[in-house]
Amino acid sequence: MVRFLLFLWGMGCLAGCLQPKKPKPEPDDDVAAKEEMRNQLMEADRRFSRMCMEKGYKMAFLDNIDSNGVLLRPDMVPVIGADAVDYLSQQSDGGFTMTWDPRGGSVAASGDMGYTFGLYSIKPSAGDTVIYGTYVNIWKRQADGTWKFVLDSGNEGIGDIQ
Repeated sequence: MVRFLLFLWGMGCLAGCLQPKKPKPEPDDDVAAKEEMRNQLMEADRRFSRMCMEKGYKMAFLDNIDSNGVLLRPDMVPVIGADAVDYLSQQSDGGFTMTWDPRGGSVAASGDMGYTFGLYSIKPSAGDTVIYGTYVNIWKRQADGTWKFVLDSGNEGIGDIQ
């Protein structure tokens, strides 16, 4: 009986060794695929900014936040998930226009997470004062291949970026 069990164990080990190995992608393919994914993420951030300008802050943020998204805002504790969606729903966005320009970003090797960063401006509907700042968004790739942010944060005060 022991010999039979050792024989089965040995056959199992041998079968495991005989499994075909997946070919490793060529390094150039990995680099090209990662760059394409990064470009898609950067474009998602640009679309987010255009939507904010065209349809308003509230609609753009509600459309682009992940269900577990986090908002980091000055003088507030982090606003998370359903509370973040609730917070955004209550915002009034008629008095200003917000736009931003992603300046960089990267995607994880797994392809499911990434980040973008850049410069933003907030222009009030009335008055000349424009607020400029920097931002970072952390993104999660959704099951349908689109990107939604899981963290949004900004820092006011870099002066005129024009």
